[in-house]
Amino acid sequence: MRILLGVSGGVAAYKAVLLLRLLREQGHRVRVLPTASALRFVGAPTWEALSGEPATAEVFEDVPHVPHVALGQEADLVVVAPATADLLARAASGRADDLLTSALLTARCPVVMAPAMHTEMWEHPATVANVATLRSRGVHVIEPASGRLTGSDTGPGRLPEPEEIAATALEVARGVRGQDREQDLAGRRVVVSAGGTREPLDPVRFLGNRSSGRQGAEIAAAAAARGAHVTLVAANVSVPVDPAVADVVAVETTAELRDAVRDAARTADVVVMAAAVADFRPAAVAGTKIKKTAGAPAAIELVENPDVLAELARDRLRAGQVVVGFAAETGDATGDVLAHGRAKARRKGADLLAVNEVGDGVGFGVADNHVTLVDAEGRTVHEVGGTKRAVADGLWDAVVPLLGAADA
Repeated sequence: MRILLGVSGGVAAYKAVLLLRLLREQGHRVRVLPTASALRFVGAPTWEALSGEPATAEVFEDVPHVPHVALGQEADLVVVAPATADLLARAASGRADDLLTSALLTARCPVVMAPAMHTEMWEHPATVANVATLRSRGVHVIEPASGRLTGSDTGPGRLPEPEEIAATALEVARGVRGQDREQDLAGRRVVVSAGGTREPLDPVRFLGNRSSGRQGAEIAAAAAARGAHVTLVAANVSVPVDPAVADVVAVETTAELRDAVRDAARTADVVVMAAAVADFRPAAVAGTKIKKTAGAPAAIELVENPDVLAELARDRLRAGQVVVGFAAETGDATGDVLAHGRAKARRKGADLLAVNEVGDGVGFGVADNHVTLVDAEGRTVHEVGGTKRAVADGLWDAVVPLLGAADA
């Protein structure tokens, strides 16, 4: 396979060296197209020694072969890693002011971009809009990882590991995943809940959880990429949601989420309950801030919230509707994560239940996830791990056959 590896000017450019080696070791012909800024991080001799190909940012070198046109035309795959905020902006606006952006305009093969930048830049509305534009044109933009960035910063914006980028890019090239997937949800209406509900104690405090909403947002984005019309019921999500992906309904409490999901589910083919919904809420909400007093604090009486997933599975608000739930579990003395998940599947009655382990640095607030999909009897149907987008795609791979069965 003839691969163009674009490298833009970020400190994560050093990881692209490892990506180049991985692609070469798998037998692919790779030419590196660095930007001028990228060459300040990793020099041309490194790229040329490892690729066996020239590496330049200039359109005026080797002019008789017209490389700014020919490279894109001849490529089987283009991978840009890292893709900085500046590169995403230039690509989205159709700029062609160096060899890499010129090749992007002439490429008719799959294009994969792996962003890397500080969290504030990744979440800025301009970058969100640029990513949405690129995705609408068929570019597969990988979600960045969350973790240590340059200096002491941490958060989403870290370049995924080279192994993950290589695997994703080659799957996209083979049409296995991403925007090249068959539009197997075209014409379907999908409801996804995401984030974590909050139950107020007083005007200041609440009972909540650590869910960021990233997994639910990825499930919504994956459904939209496969042609679905998506409604996302967002409970206190802390990740940006592209408005081009879904109709977003913001909620806070479990009661609000229940009403919004049931309302949208009346016309939905699939409901995916990915939100972390509070099992309990305070019996009473104080009208003023609860003050600290001498002695033991007053006990907080809790009452049980409605089981939104079990209700949806029982009621099926539309004929043939497929209902999918999530079970965020931890193991304990009575059983491991999967044992608790299988028991919950039998109680809830959903068509599929995605069982995932949560804890410190696992499940919540991180870029990766691993779920086991079980049916209403607790039997394992599918298992998928990796980035949360990969988990989302794996979930839809399991849901689509259920839709076909419902239509039959």
